[in-house]
Amino acid sequence: MALFFIAILFKIFNLQYVDGDKYRKLSEEITERNDTIFANRGNVYASDGNLLATSMSKYTIRMDVVAVKSEVFEKNIKELSKSLSNMLGNSVSHYQNKLRQAKKRKNRYLLIARSVGYNDYVKMKSFPIFKLGVYRGGFIAEQKTVRAHPIGKIAERTIGYDDHRGGAGIEGAFASYMEGENGWRLKQKIAKNQWKPINDVNEKEPIDGRDVITTIDVNIQDVTHHALLRQLEYFEAEHGCAIVMETKTGEIKAIANLGRTSKGKYYEKRNYAVWESHEPGSTFKLASLMAALEDKVVDTSTVIDTEKGRIFIHGKKVEDSKHGGYGKISLARVFEVSSNVGIVKAIRKHYDKNPKKFTDRMSDFGLDQMTGVKIKGEGKPYIPLPSDKKRWNKISLEWMAWGYGVSLTPLQTLTFYNAVANDGEMVKPRFIKELRVGSKVEKRFDKVVLKKKIASQVTIDKVRKVMENVVEKGTADNIYSPNFSMAGKTGTAKKVVNGAYSSRNYVASFAGFFPAKNPKYSCIVVVHDPKKEKGYYGAIVAAPVFKEIAQKIYTTTPIDNQAVSDTISIESIDKDYRSYYTKLQKAIQKVPNVKGMSGMDAISLLENIGLNVQFSGTGKVTYQSMTIGQEFKKGNTIILKLS
Repeated sequence: MALFFIAILFKIFNLQYVDGDKYRKLSEEITERNDTIFANRGNVYASDGNLLATSMSKYTIRMDVVAVKSEVFEKNIKELSKSLSNMLGNSVSHYQNKLRQAKKRKNRYLLIARSVGYNDYVKMKSFPIFKLGVYRGGFIAEQKTVRAHPIGKIAERTIGYDDHRGGAGIEGAFASYMEGENGWRLKQKIAKNQWKPINDVNEKEPIDGRDVITTIDVNIQDVTHHALLRQLEYFEAEHGCAIVMETKTGEIKAIANLGRTSKGKYYEKRNYAVWESHEPGSTFKLASLMAALEDKVVDTSTVIDTEKGRIFIHGKKVEDSKHGGYGKISLARVFEVSSNVGIVKAIRKHYDKNPKKFTDRMSDFGLDQMTGVKIKGEGKPYIPLPSDKKRWNKISLEWMAWGYGVSLTPLQTLTFYNAVANDGEMVKPRFIKELRVGSKVEKRFDKVVLKKKIASQVTIDKVRKVMENVVEKGTADNIYSPNFSMAGKTGTAKKVVNGAYSSRNYVASFAGFFPAKNPKYSCIVVVHDPKKEKGYYGAIVAAPVFKEIAQKIYTTTPIDNQAVSDTISIESIDKDYRSYYTKLQKAIQKVPNVKGMSGMDAISLLENIGLNVQFSGTGKVTYQSMTIGQEFKKGNTIILKLS
């Protein structure tokens, strides 16, 4: 090894001191070269045309102070300092001192500013001294291309990146389409470090990358992001995710992934929705119920004795959240109130002798398969099998029944729930609609059916009814609205900490769809480690996020007709987006109170009721020009101020 390093050192010495002059002379003799012309990377767009990711030029501005003649420097330093102060924010004296010190030290590479946008770069080129150029004004601009997200941090993890960190999200998955092909141009040396093109055309023209059109709906994404964020902040949770999927097509309309920093702030930390497998808890009871219904060993009317809400299986306790239990109730009610004892007893009774029959049903439902989305890093599902003697044990069946000992990602759970909403047809989650070159569609990504029918229509109809009852009179009755229908299932699961289930660490979730009849969207919300003192049940931590997403989609998106309340008061609008687009247009004739709402929510609401909205600023509404309750005509203008 020592001899190897000695050989390397000898080679370096030889290149620097023995052959160095020879190679330097050769480089000076080179009179032509090919310069790379970099292709423009494709953009990422939302389904409605909003720009999600694009390439932008950023500049680092430096100054060769030595290049500026002393008389020019002294005559213009004050004006240059004023210009820099106006643009960059420090005082005039700060820049005067900085420039004079650099002149004194003969600094040829003085840093003026980093990450300067194109417009500011153009302005700076016209500043005093700088406008004289590189050789007389010492103006040095170093350009680099960076990826920018015009809508900010929303959906940042799903949009992803493709850079020195590797590839992630949509940017990583479609890098080969988006990066294009570089070109080149022949240049001739005209002086030291100066080159000019030999021809008027390039030897090889660059081919720009394709644009990616995603399925993301910016409005639904904004609602989903902020609804999840508010709940995470209130419950001081570790992290969480929320996904909205279009039922018929599998198109992902929104996906939010938020993790907490050490300072208690939340940002798009990891793609929990796609990557993170976890024990789902009670949301898995839907699969257990469907298996028993498909095998015709039970019906929703079958009576189950939940006893006093506590039983022991081989010494392990199964307990209901309600102290004292529910007594004898129907299997439908077992599901609606999420009785752990009830579902475990039902599954144990009919599958204890043949657990393979139960696990085969899980396979029929597609729960043992990855969704196969193009985004990298999808977590693998885990369904234990009786044939796996190392991992299968005497309580595996019973624990599976209520969502323990199995592992799914939120996206995999949602795909299963969406199949139930879609009359049994399981469709692949889809993030991309098409690839475009300019305005031309080069490739279209159509719906992919993973399973034509995961269960009989009889079973699908029965479970959809009890899922609707979960919201109307079950564990999620806190999100019930008489004005629009939802269906779903709550989930609360203990987490394993240091090899044992913790009584302080939970995963709270809610999965479902809306409207309950003829569903248009499916949605899942998963929250990890909410602060126990504030609450940890899926009904109070996750379900309200689902409701907020649903009711705002009802407000802004035309959804198939269903019965709603004929009376919509201003107060009800302030507290709860209870109706959807056409109903609002007909019913509201007075100005609602939008103070305190996010700008997007307020603008969407006001435009939907016929007002023309003008606004300034960003953030929440702090001022509205029209009085609350004031009558208006369609087309009237209201002015909002946001901060």
